[in-house]
Amino acid sequence: MTALATVVGIDLGGTKILGRAADPAAPLTDAIELRVDTPRGADAILQAIAGLVADLDAKVRAEGRPPVQAVGLGAAGLIDLAGVLRFAPNLPTVIDCDFATELRTRTGRPVVVDNDANCATRAELDLGAARGATEAVLVTLGTGIGAGNVVGGAVQRGAKGFAGEPGHMVVDPNGPPCPCGRRGCWERYASGSGLGRFGRDAAAAGRAERLVELAGGEHEAVRGEHVTIAAREGDPGALEILRTFGWWVALGIANLVSILDPEVVVVGGGLVSAGDALMEPVREAYRDLVLAHEHRPPVRIEPAVLGNDAGAIGAALLAAELLAGA
Repeated sequence: MTALATVVGIDLGGTKILGRAADPAAPLTDAIELRVDTPRGADAILQAIAGLVADLDAKVRAEGRPPVQAVGLGAAGLIDLAGVLRFAPNLPTVIDCDFATELRTRTGRPVVVDNDANCATRAELDLGAARGATEAVLVTLGTGIGAGNVVGGAVQRGAKGFAGEPGHMVVDPNGPPCPCGRRGCWERYASGSGLGRFGRDAAAAGRAERLVELAGGEHEAVRGEHVTIAAREGDPGALEILRTFGWWVALGIANLVSILDPEVVVVGGGLVSAGDALMEPVREAYRDLVLAHEHRPPVRIEPAVLGNDAGAIGAALLAAELLAGA
């Protein structure tokens, strides 16, 4: 890897795109970040990402730092091993888009593409809460749910690249509709969208006055972030909602532990900002939900330490690997 280089990690989500430029040898140090809203349509998204790369390159050059030499992209959805986004429930207008090829052309740089949760897992494995683990699972609670699975110290992508989608395991066949086209997926209950729904239900029932205040007086305007804000304030209604929500998070984690047997489960995504108000109910419910809890060694359930930057940091780490192998 050349010492005179900067890499860019891009985290493409359903509502925002985060770009992060950093030294490949020190990805947590002195990074430059830019964010834009996620537009609709594949071409608009590709244009926005290429624009972010160009803007970040201009900023690092203006500071006298090395130019951008490689780009990593983490995107929400099914990313195959060639870097094609095949399907993304939270990017419904993007189907079978060859992000890798398109971005190489549009940025003029080598590009590597992976699932956003895999990127976040890589970041937490190398630099965060899963550091030193050889068997680990990361679950990201955002607009939807993503996950990454570490086996033998390496992030697993599966035969086609589609591993890590437990948000779409069905936990209630009669549950609410999911953007993927089915009903009762785990992320309908345990994502930011699910938390918002619990909050609106509580507000409509008169059990969440503080949430309604934060939402400008409208029950239907309550979102997951209003619940976490009120919970940090100590609001009893919000804390009760998080206890219910934590049970659903724990249900999916218990299923993953039964299947994968990790030594640590890292919980990431924006909802981790709720802190112990979320993590404690998750840990308590997990003990009752996991198979044979009293007979198995404890599994640590830890909050991610890299926050909402984890996906972009992991994508930058992939870009650094790509540059090193060039």
